[in-house]
Amino acid sequence: MRKNIISYLILIAAVSIWTGCKHTDTYEGGEISTFISNFDLRKIYKGAEVTLTTKNMRSATSLRGLVVSDHSGGNMPVGLLVIQNTRPVGVIDSVRGISIAIGADAANYVPGDSVHVKIEGAVLTRRDGILQITGVPSSAITKVAANRPVILRGATSTAIMARPEDYESTLVTIVKGSFEPLSVPTDTYGGDKMINDGFDNFLMRTAATATFANATGIYQNANYTGVIFNSVGQDGRLTPYTRIRTLQDVRQKTLTPAAMVISGYMSDVEDGDGNYEYIQFLATKDINFATTPFSVVVSNNAGATLPQGFPTLGWATGSLVTTGTTVSKTYKMNLTSGTVVKGQYFYVGGSNKFINGSGSTSTSALKWIRSFNYTTTAGDGFGIKTGGLMANSGNGWGIAVFTGTTVTENTLPIDVIFIHNGGDLYNPGSTQGYRVANNDFYDAADPITDVPQPYYLMLGNTKNLKYALPADEGLWNMLGGVYNDVLGKWSKARFQTDLDFEKNTPASALESKWIREFKDENGVVVKTEELFPTKLRSQL
Repeated sequence: MRKNIISYLILIAAVSIWTGCKHTDTYEGGEISTFISNFDLRKIYKGAEVTLTTKNMRSATSLRGLVVSDHSGGNMPVGLLVIQNTRPVGVIDSVRGISIAIGADAANYVPGDSVHVKIEGAVLTRRDGILQITGVPSSAITKVAANRPVILRGATSTAIMARPEDYESTLVTIVKGSFEPLSVPTDTYGGDKMINDGFDNFLMRTAATATFANATGIYQNANYTGVIFNSVGQDGRLTPYTRIRTLQDVRQKTLTPAAMVISGYMSDVEDGDGNYEYIQFLATKDINFATTPFSVVVSNNAGATLPQGFPTLGWATGSLVTTGTTVSKTYKMNLTSGTVVKGQYFYVGGSNKFINGSGSTSTSALKWIRSFNYTTTAGDGFGIKTGGLMANSGNGWGIAVFTGTTVTENTLPIDVIFIHNGGDLYNPGSTQGYRVANNDFYDAADPITDVPQPYYLMLGNTKNLKYALPADEGLWNMLGGVYNDVLGKWSKARFQTDLDFEKNTPASALESKWIREFKDENGVVVKTEELFPTKLRSQL
């Protein structure tokens, strides 16, 4: 069998849902207007300053939008009025902003002001790294309304860095951010700081003259809402950064540490799966399961699982089926004995303890906390015996970890992953669904609005891993990420790498680094990348 490494990036909320339009497509809807959108205006700039005319603005003479800059905190670029769309343009990803250089009068406008700006004859240029309009007198600006709602987007650091042009001069919330390195009580906001949102480090810039530059009491976990700007490197590439406007843009978020996290799983071995499937976990602290028990629940959700329909009792829906020869919707395994130390991988699954099905390498020398033959044994509390614990294709399924051994429809998991999104997983407008944990993939409440979204596939909880294909190949689903065991949050969100195991693959492969090679058209290796299973920050 040829050794393949197939990587899949987790879908993230900040990724736009495409409808056939590109980031740079011009919006062709409607009739000619005297107003040009920020979306179309920004495309006029081709790397050199350009005078704005009715010709290059397609008969438009003016710009309109909502103010997002706030100079009261002293942290906006001096003299810049920043506005963004009042609404999206059509169905495309079109929220854009622009900065307008008007001098001291920029401080006269506050967020939510709706303005019309005559820009014919003005100049579009990139100055100090920021695309902006210059040569606009104050008399060219008309305030038409106040206190209008501003479109507020959440975005990951990686999304912004991938598309700095699109996010520039717009208001963006970076959620669940922590200072990197970790802040101490005497740290202040002033200067250039790096914040980590679980995807990457992102620059936050605070001027020495900002009213809050010397403020201390920095939160260990917070939402940072700010205006995105760019600087230009020597290579001409844009580097984005954010400027919060006042301390009102910083909102503390509660941390929910997990004692263990899911770091990999084998759901589809070569040949038959029964009694060979298993899950890998990483302990984020020392655990004595005899005194502090936990439980693991797998939701299968294949078309034949019972009871049919949506999971009326969530992760405990398997309790509704006590007999039969098919698969119950959920199956629970209690962890009530054994110990693990912080940073140790451990395993739960079939009693055969082979790495890739029948006749493959034994993993019995690894740290197993719970193993039993689920093909002949019912789950602990619920779940009938089954020939396949985890689904291999078709409908979505998931794994959840709970503190304690009692799991009901209202019990909150401490970690959750889902694979795919098909089937009866969530019934909108009801409580029929699988509750999520607050982790790198999901939030029980919207991280910006705090609107409850406790179930998978509800509102923003749509991220999922992918089925490892082709089937029956013995693909180990390694989840690489970094968990901050000091703060109890993710420093690097997990991503899926499918490793093609052989029958003789050593057990150590489950906990070792892998090298991915990138080759050119001639088969010459031009780049390598190290891949690791999930690690604790303290292990790096």
